[in-house]
Amino acid sequence: MERVLVAGISGSGKTTMARAVAERCGLPRYELDALHHGPGWVKRPEFEAEVEEFSRGPRWVTEAQYSSLGDLLWSRADTVIWLDLPRRTVMARVVRRSLWRALTRRELWNGNRERWRDWLGPEHPIRWAWSGHARKRLSVAERVRRHPHLTVVRLRTAGEAAAWRRSLRPPVPRD
Repeated sequence: MERVLVAGISGSGKTTMARAVAERCGLPRYELDALHHGPGWVKRPEFEAEVEEFSRGPRWVTEAQYSSLGDLLWSRADTVIWLDLPRRTVMARVVRRSLWRALTRRELWNGNRERWRDWLGPEHPIRWAWSGHARKRLSVAERVRRHPHLTVVRLRTAGEAAAWRRSLRPPVPRD
């Protein structure tokens, strides 16, 4: 596990899993949302080039998202951790997360904050998770089929994901 993609719909726990994998496996972590979103939620023009650059490296963990990247990360990864959680679990998480973000006004990336009025937009994580849940499952399954070189860890419940995270062991120091 040297080049790891964490796949799943919004609210499935991609960030939490990527953090755990990075910490326990000693991998550098690249958060695609932070690379993608500039101030005002505008896409940063250097996004694809930055992803191209880090993904050439020998070791990394990141989330599988952003269609503009095509299969770049999928073709370079050696492992996919697929968080294929039930819709009810995902929805409870994404609503709770969005509520917390809107209440606290916590900065997310590059000065951006989630606001109440954002909840009405078609790309808000709540709407995205609801409408895209089945589509995302099919999309990940298709990408897994197209990339048979990948080791796939498919986790179907929050309990499975938590147990798998806990099972990760720190890397053995290299001589």
